[in-house]
Order: sequence, then C-alpha cells, then structure tokens
Amino acid sequence: MGTGVFLRHGHRQNTGAGIVKLPDSFVFPGITSRVVFGAGSLARTGEEIERLGSKSALVLSTPQQEEQARDLSDKLGFLGAGVFSGAAMHTPVSVTEAALEAFRTSGADCVVSLGGGSTTGLGKAIATRTGADQVVIPTTYAGSEMTDILGETQGGRKTTRRDPSILPETVIYDIDLTLSLPVAMSVTSGLNAVAHSAEGLYASNRNPVISLLAVESIRAFSQALPAIVEKPQDPEARKLAQYAAWLSGIVLGGVAMALHHKICHTLGGTFDTPHAETHAIMLPHTIAYNAVAAPGLLQPLQDIFGMKPGQGLYDLAKRIEAPTRLVDLGLTEADLDKAADIAVENPYENPRPVEREAIRQLLQDAFDGREPSN
Repeated sequence: MGTGVFLRHGHRQNTGAGIVKLPDSFVFPGITSRVVFGAGSLARTGEEIERLGSKSALVLSTPQQEEQARDLSDKLGFLGAGVFSGAAMHTPVSVTEAALEAFRTSGADCVVSLGGGSTTGLGKAIATRTGADQVVIPTTYAGSEMTDILGETQGGRKTTRRDPSILPETVIYDIDLTLSLPVAMSVTSGLNAVAHSAEGLYASNRNPVISLLAVESIRAFSQALPAIVEKPQDPEARKLAQYAAWLSGIVLGGVAMALHHKICHTLGGTFDTPHAETHAIMLPHTIAYNAVAAPGLLQPLQDIFGMKPGQGLYDLAKRIEAPTRLVDLGLTEADLDKAADIAVENPYENPRPVEREAIRQLLQDAFDGREPSN
C-alpha cells in the first residue's frame, strides 16, 4: 500500500536540510476508533455489532444505496432491525428527526452507517442524541468516519460541533465496496479527504503524529487518484485510496479545522452546494491563500507535487478531471458576496488573517476556475 513511502519521506515536515521542526508543545489525544480494514470485511459487520454488546442495528443509507442497505440488513439476520434510507447531504436536522423516530420504532440499540459522508453524518446525529453505538462502513473517501465532528444544517446555516459521543466505535473499510464507486465521485471524494490532511499540516493544535499521517495521506492520494481515473477497478489503487482516506480522517479528527472547512461549510450550508465537489473546487485556493503565511508547514505539498502547494493541487485536479469552477455548481457572483460575509463571521483559527476582501477575491478565483499563484 505504499507504506514504505511513509518511512522514507513522511518525516519531512518542514523546511531545512532534512531537519524536523516540531511544535514547541503539543497534545496527542490518541486514536480510539476500532478499524477493520480489508477486502471482504463487510461480512464481519455482525461480529462487530456483537462485539459492541449490541442486540440489533438499524442500517442507514441514502436513497441511492437503499438496496445495498437492505441486503446488509437481511444478511445480519436477527441483528438487523431494518433500514432507514433517507440520509441526505449536509445532515439536515429534519432528516435526523425522521431517522430518530425510525430508530426508536425499530427497537435497535446500534446504528450501522453504510455509505458516504451523508450517511455517516446521520449515524453520528442519532448516536449523539441517543447514546447508541455506531458501526460505519464507508463506500467513499470522505474520512469523516474517523472524527468526533458533526456538521448539521438548519435554517440555511451549517454548524459543526465536536463531542466524544459523535465518534464512531467501529469502522469497517471494505475495498470491494469502492470498486464500483464512479470515477467522478472517487475524484471529488478523494480531494475532499486531501483537504482534511492539507489543513492538518497548519492546524493550530497539530502534533507530530498528525503531521506524519497528513503527509502520508496526501502522497498516497496523489498516486491513487490518477491510477483510479486510468483503471477504475484496480484493486491496488482502490486499496491505496481507502488507506489514504482512513489517514485523512484521523487527521481531521485530531486537529482543529481552518479556513478551507469554514468556506466549504458556508457554501454547503447556505447554498446547498454538493459537499465533495465544493471541497474539490475550493482546495487549491484555500491552500494557496494560507501558503503565504505558512510556507514551511506546507512544504511537504511542494515536495509531493514539485510546485507551489496551491498550484500542485490545482494541477492534480486538472489531471484527474475534477471540477474546478464554482460557477458550475450554480452559484452566482451575488452569492459570492453573501458567502464572503458569512465566511468572516466567527472564523475558524487560521494561519493567515481571514479578511473579507481577500476571501471575496479567493471565492472569485474559485468561481472562475483560475489557477492559484501560490
């Protein structure tokens, strides 16, 4: 899976002749979620439910994956308490309320989330409200399954919070479930995960373990995504991408989010833009914005791509035919004004000051699909 790359290059966290620059102090909270990784591991779902001491599980999915969810519930036998297939992007509170009613009616004491970030988010929303355990089975590269973060949408705004009750107890990574993931979704989902790792490099509360995992994740994705575009059902490429997604999730769960996630939450929560596509489009621009203030911390990206961080990410997006323009998501220039206003309200901690006019220009560049200069 390329872990040798980690050993050879992962230690290069900063500038200088091979010198590792550590933070003056740090806290590493550890990694508490249980991970089951490997082809065919979906078959271990029942075993993992029982390991948690649960008696039955409600299987969650989006409408598009309902058939998969019903098949899994059937295979769980007496451990399957039915299916709720209404998971939706950005985890609307109204959907969570409907899912809670289904959960209580089913008699389940556990949830199994089968799908991408939308389904994982719904499972988290149920768990934090009921105390239920979670088994998450990702079918995309979202990475959110490894975090204690929940983003919910209500009244046209997306808010996020962290709490130990949000973190899934068990995550099952079955490479076989990603072999049929459409290339376009693979690309945007992968770049969404790259965003988690890239922001982890300059997070205010980063630590050496997170920095190592972030670099390894980005390097693995830089190899896996072009390979998936070329040969979508290549099991080795899919395995590498799922490995990279796992690492990116650990990064996102281990540090604070910054400008990139604030802007994407603004666009998704207020304008209902598609989650992964929004992250893919914004990533080169937000990283270029922060590269001005944190060139040393983002040096690993320059090492990986052989060019400035924002340019390298933009070049990767173009090579794998990822979306690069906000205008293609249906936004207008007037929307950019509103987005800039919201993005500077209660900004996340960021290495570069979050200034309204600079953010408005950043959004314009992303709207037009311009290549970043940094």
